[in-house]
Amino acid sequence: MIKALLFPSAIACALALAGCASQPAHAGDEPTQAENLASASASASAAPAADPALRGDFSYAGELTQGGWIRGQAPSGAVSATLGETPVKLDDEGRFFAAFDRDAGTSEMLVATMADGSIVTEELAVSPRDWDIERVNVARRAGGASESFMRRRQPELDAIWDARTADSPVDGWKEDFIWPLTGRISGRFGSQRIYRGEPGSYHSGIDIATGGSGDPFVAPASGVVTLAVEGFSLEGNLLIIDHGAGLNSAFLHLSDIAVEEGDRVEQGQVLGRIGSSGRATGPHLHWSLKWHLTRLDPILFTGPMP
Repeated sequence: MIKALLFPSAIACALALAGCASQPAHAGDEPTQAENLASASASASAAPAADPALRGDFSYAGELTQGGWIRGQAPSGAVSATLGETPVKLDDEGRFFAAFDRDAGTSEMLVATMADGSIVTEELAVSPRDWDIERVNVARRAGGASESFMRRRQPELDAIWDARTADSPVDGWKEDFIWPLTGRISGRFGSQRIYRGEPGSYHSGIDIATGGSGDPFVAPASGVVTLAVEGFSLEGNLLIIDHGAGLNSAFLHLSDIAVEEGDRVEQGQVLGRIGSSGRATGPHLHWSLKWHLTRLDPILFTGPMP
């Protein structure tokens, strides 16, 4: 269902940045959807309901599919909102961004809590997608990371978590995203191997190869640099940009980073150069997008490669 838009156009989660692969997102510590609805319903029963004609309903547009997103307008008078179990940040005019995980079900509940305690709900139909699944007749590699590796890795994971959960006062999420660079798509979001019936991790972003190292890439949307580091054990040189409203981009395996933590960047600004640092098989840019713990498909933000 697409409505008219009213304005212009925890270790496993962090570890998933590495090696151009990811683990499915884990649920956070937020209240469950059932708890949110029960609490809101109890409040609504204690307060008079707002007039729907004055309050209005949700309006939104975007890509209502697995790995997709919506931008929209909450009902007038809404003080908070959730999509499923995830809080949805409302700006001063009630506008919002929300998104659907790669493994989202066929529907999600969008809920707004009004100033008088009543609620407005809307069930969103989320279309499934056919992922690139490769079935191989070999056993999945057993075993985990060594203690010595994790002693090095844990501070990296903590830094990634902090950067991807930052809440910067920026509104790049309102922009129409552009490609950070053009080239050959060498790895697609959501692709996965099944090892003798046991699912492996799926690819958490999109890989773009240009034939060599050193090509510049740009910001797909404006935001704030929340992490700019060199030499992470798996990601190599890593850059994370917060676009606001819970939406952020990560760029892996870089040969050079041209910005620093805390910098505000504009859409189209050069951020660095692609490479093969960290655990990478060759020069490319791995670009991943997340909304809170939800992993998203970049191609649904940009459209096909020009």
